[in-house]
Amino acid sequence: MYRKFTPALIAISAALCTTLPALAQEHQVASYQLDTTVTLLSDQTTRGTSDSLMEPAVKLSVQLAHESGFVALAEIVNANKKEFTNSDGYSMTMGAGYRFGDPEGWHFGVGLAAEIFPGAKFDAPHQVAIDDGSVTGIPDFPLPFDNRTTNYNTNFAVLEIGYGALEGRILDVLSRTYRAADTGGVCGQMLDVAASTGGDLTNALACYARGDQNSRGTLLFDLDYKIPVAPATTLTLHAGYQKTANFSEADFADYSVSVTRKQWGFDWTANFITTQTKTPELFMVRDGNDWRRIDNNKLVLSVSRRF
Repeated sequence: MYRKFTPALIAISAALCTTLPALAQEHQVASYQLDTTVTLLSDQTTRGTSDSLMEPAVKLSVQLAHESGFVALAEIVNANKKEFTNSDGYSMTMGAGYRFGDPEGWHFGVGLAAEIFPGAKFDAPHQVAIDDGSVTGIPDFPLPFDNRTTNYNTNFAVLEIGYGALEGRILDVLSRTYRAADTGGVCGQMLDVAASTGGDLTNALACYARGDQNSRGTLLFDLDYKIPVAPATTLTLHAGYQKTANFSEADFADYSVSVTRKQWGFDWTANFITTQTKTPELFMVRDGNDWRRIDNNKLVLSVSRRF
């Protein structure tokens, strides 16, 4: 697993190395800050759902902040191969943008970001025909066809608006899909789960009946409020919502309450997460002969160290 992180780490380092010399030339008139953070987590989650299939994860983050307001971020973390099919076992997030305003008052940020899952892709049917009984001998039996390959990579435009300790963020998906959400990824998943568990196929077939769709234009909303409860302890309240373009089945909300304590040079965090999903089939992962839910309520523990 960790050897597979090496190419990504080299790429991140190379990207930062090309940026730092240029900034160093300006060091006499401007300054920058480079922070590296390593985090150990009991579960890696995105929008309240597990990316590591409820297993521990390691995350490396590198952030560069220039006094002009320019910010760049590179991050690498475990991604479960059963969730992200054919992946190399990790994901990368890279972004850059500009932040401005008063940290104690109104402040804003704009930027672009990309989430990359090296190697991760799958084949799924984008159309379904209904057998009249002449093919399988079973009337109304679904016959999937038109298999296509989809990957999980996603590009975003990012807008941040905050006031003091209140932080809001909107991400607009620019790529063709958000984490592989297209007809094969959404309708195909619903059909697969229903067929393998003996469930009702109605919703999956209704999804296919809308025709071939992608999820470009999906909007992701986040709102966070941080409350100092002690000199070294912070309470963070979070609410998020995912509005998936063309696939209302994938819309859902997530909420969390976390407490972070700074102690002995580390940040110790306990984060309780809950979600409100509409279509359970879209949040299930095949694990052997079983299906596992990745959207259940959970307590995530983590410890991080900044260098």
